[in-house]
Amino acid sequence: MQTVAPVLAAAPRREQPWRSLEFVVGGLLTGLMVLLVLLSPLIFPDRGSAMDLAARLSPPFANWSHILGTDPLGRDVLARVLVGGRISLMVGVLSVLGASVLGIAIGLVAGYYRGFWDMLLMRCVDVQLALPFILIALTFISILGGGLGNIILFMILSQWVQFARLVRGMVLSVREREYVLAARAFGVRDLPMVWHHVLPNVIGPVIILMTLNVANNILLESSLTFLGLGVDPLIPSWGGMLADGRTYLQTAWWVSVFPGVAIMFTVLGLNLLGDWLRDRIDPTGKTR
Repeated sequence: MQTVAPVLAAAPRREQPWRSLEFVVGGLLTGLMVLLVLLSPLIFPDRGSAMDLAARLSPPFANWSHILGTDPLGRDVLARVLVGGRISLMVGVLSVLGASVLGIAIGLVAGYYRGFWDMLLMRCVDVQLALPFILIALTFISILGGGLGNIILFMILSQWVQFARLVRGMVLSVREREYVLAARAFGVRDLPMVWHHVLPNVIGPVIILMTLNVANNILLESSLTFLGLGVDPLIPSWGGMLADGRTYLQTAWWVSVFPGVAIMFTVLGLNLLGDWLRDRIDPTGKTR
């Protein structure tokens, strides 16, 4: 009688990160931009504010001292792009960190305790989502004014609802799982329960949302600054450079194009990293 040897199913192997095109391209774009932005004070100690009126509106590569050309005041475009990147990246990262901390805390309370707190907090979320974004922006900035700090505060207060809704929905599922019920039966208090058993199991999708929101907030800061509602015009930023160069698009396209390219590559890199993280931390168990 012929015997058939049992066939053991091989466990799925996760592909190494460097074999993922999204990870490699996203990491290179994001890492290169962050590195250049961080090194910009060493490369351009004048922070892009030095004027060379004799070389104003010089085209790219026409003068090796101004590789990407100059703006209407003779300031180096490359220097201003790199220095302005510090502002845009700082706004994107700090606003997402603030919004995620606030949203995670509110989502944990609403999802874990349910009842009155869930109803109260989620109604606040519904009210804020019902308000037009541009109306909130105009009202907030007209009352408190523009500036770097106010822009970051506005983004935090307008975006925590995304994190709160995401965390609350996941906590509603996690709180009913066996390990949480077992820990509750052993008398684990609420704070250790949330910190050790609930939060670690909902943080994955939150990290993905944070990555994608950094890219969105860079675009948002640039848009608000372009409209004159964002960072002080005296401070170099990508949105401010776009606004400064809009009247010179036909005669000096480089003043606006290069900041736009910097925004495009940075946002593209962050979105690719976010897509890669989404596939790596997939609740359905998908492997890449």
